[in-house]
Amino acid sequence: MAGPVVAVVGAGQAGFQAASSLRQEGFAGRVVLIGDEPGLPYQRPPLSKSYLAGESGIEELWLRPEPFYQKQEIELLTGEAATAIDRPGRSLRLASGGAIECDHVVLATGARCRALPVPGADLDGVLPLRTLVDADMLRERLVEAHDVVVVGAGFIGLEFAAVAIAAGAAVHIIEVTHQPMGRVVSAQTSRFFTEAHRRWGATISLGTGVARILGDGRSATAVETSDGRVLPGDLVLICIGVVPNAELARDAGLATDNGIVVDEYLATADPAISAIGDCANFPTRFAATGQAGGLTGHGRVRLESVQNGVDQAREVAARIAGKRVAPYDKVPWFWSDQRDLKLQIAGITVGHDQAVLRGEPESSSFSVFCFAGDRLIGVESVNRPADHIIARRLLAVSDPRLTPAQAADESYDLKAHMGRR
Repeated sequence: MAGPVVAVVGAGQAGFQAASSLRQEGFAGRVVLIGDEPGLPYQRPPLSKSYLAGESGIEELWLRPEPFYQKQEIELLTGEAATAIDRPGRSLRLASGGAIECDHVVLATGARCRALPVPGADLDGVLPLRTLVDADMLRERLVEAHDVVVVGAGFIGLEFAAVAIAAGAAVHIIEVTHQPMGRVVSAQTSRFFTEAHRRWGATISLGTGVARILGDGRSATAVETSDGRVLPGDLVLICIGVVPNAELARDAGLATDNGIVVDEYLATADPAISAIGDCANFPTRFAATGQAGGLTGHGRVRLESVQNGVDQAREVAARIAGKRVAPYDKVPWFWSDQRDLKLQIAGITVGHDQAVLRGEPESSSFSVFCFAGDRLIGVESVNRPADHIIARRLLAVSDPRLTPAQAADESYDLKAHMGRR
């Protein structure tokens, strides 16, 4: 195919969307989508939820069936890795020994699981959960697992714990902080989910680390905690966060800082290279520093969410296709399914100094409205999808003008408030 060439490195949700959106935007050049995993590009969220539980099959994971890529003239290179960006030569080197001459590179390289640096972490039965291969192995192990230890009480760890409990395993969750999901949710929401998991049957140790993983010489049998306890575990899940895959950009001389540094248009310092999704560190008003009344400019953040990857991919594709685009300014939103509880978050609630409840946690249907001073910065909703939708609309405007008292008052009409804004 004649014309300019775009190479998209990373075939996850963001990379797939970038390649797909280039065609939707009318880009007529060559599009190459490179993924280091074999098989078709797939969705990751179900891996720790319905797929892990055996409620959905592999066909339901595919982002699109194989004929889609042929029809859209997207060259899909699977089981292939990019090893270097030759900026002067405008080409991308591949692990297989070849190279792709390209006019633009979109880095959608995602992130990898952070390793647990303790003795025994390499024993059989100690696993991460990030890829389809990981999920397949965990599905198989859960059939026979008796004692499961989950190290890390973030979204993935708690989602896996919920599935493991339902499968009949004894589950012990270890979290080094005192607040599960504390990196992304308020204290109220964290307490609610902690109590829910205990109610379902999990044992939870907070403020506790791992000293080592014990085994029989080959397989894991137990976890020794930092406070000296020994917890039986024939299956140990390590979920202590991720590391952004920023090495390609770094080695090409581009700035990296908890991800690949990009501007408000998601471009690096090299205008021919963009970065999107889990690997991109970008400026946004939703991470503005300071308190309400003194919010200063745009802070920077790296987000791990489907919404962020998809929206950033669409933005970059439009720009590469020659469309005029505004600075990236989408409202971040996230979700987590844990048994019968659906948590939905709009905005970034980290840094709030006031949180008010709307609804009753006892009913398993409530929202936490988070404020910095008197400015709404995010909303966490449990089994209240209407609140979540309104929150996304409220946060999209420059000043929602919703007070803490209004948010806490169930009789106050949020939809009408949005209409007035």
